[in-house]
Amino acid sequence: MTPRRRLAVITGASRGLGKSLVEEFSHAGWAVVAVTRTPTTWAGRQHVTAVTQDVRHQPSDELLSTIGGRSVDVLINNAAQGAQYAELGDIATEGVLNAVDVNVAGPLRLVQAILPNLLAAPGPVIINVTSRLGSMAAQARGDYAELSTSYAYKISKAAQNMLTISLAHDRAGRVRCWAVHPGKLATDMGQSDASKDPRVAARELRELVYSGDSTSPRFVSLGAADLAW
Repeated sequence: MTPRRRLAVITGASRGLGKSLVEEFSHAGWAVVAVTRTPTTWAGRQHVTAVTQDVRHQPSDELLSTIGGRSVDVLINNAAQGAQYAELGDIATEGVLNAVDVNVAGPLRLVQAILPNLLAAPGPVIINVTSRLGSMAAQARGDYAELSTSYAYKISKAAQNMLTISLAHDRAGRVRCWAVHPGKLATDMGQSDASKDPRVAARELRELVYSGDSTSPRFVSLGAADLAW
C-alpha cells in the first residue's frame, strides 16, 4: 500500500514566507493546497494545487472540494494584513477592523471549515503565523517602542495570539496550536532592520513540524527562544 502523502494547507501563498513555505513543503514530498487572494500558478511544482480564496470571505466551494475528504496534517494561516503607521488622531478604524478580519477572523473561518479534515489526521497542527509585535508582555514592557508599528498590526496580532490559545484549549490533546513568529523577514511587510531570508524561516518551520513537539499552545520564535504571550 502506498503511504498517504501528508497535506498542508497554506494561506497567503503567493509571495514572501507563504511562497517559501509552499516550496519547502512540496519539495519535502507533501501535498500542498496553496491559497492566494489573486490567481497564482505553480508551474513545475508537483503536488501543489492553487486555490484563489480571500480569507475575509467564507471558504469557497472550490477550496473545500480541493481538500475534499483528505486529512489535513498542517494548516498554516500565513495570510496577513497590516496598515501604514499613523499618529493617533489619524488612525483609520476601518484599517484596524480589516486587519482583524484577515489576521483573526480569517484563520478562524479556515479552522471551522476544515476541522473534520484536521481531526482525521494522526497529529494535526494549526500554525498561525504571528509576530513578536503581538506579544502583550513585550509591548507592555516597551520592548518595541522605538518601532513605528501600526495600531492595526499590533492589535490584530495580539488578538490572533489569543485565537491560538483559545483553539489550543478547545481542542486540547487532539490538535496542536502554535503561534509562530518567523523572525525579522526581508519581505514587503518586514521592518526596516529585517534581513532574514523567508526560505530559511520556511525550513525552520518545517523542521519544527517534524520535531513532533506536543506543546500546545506555544508561542514560537523560529531560531530563538519561545516568546512570552
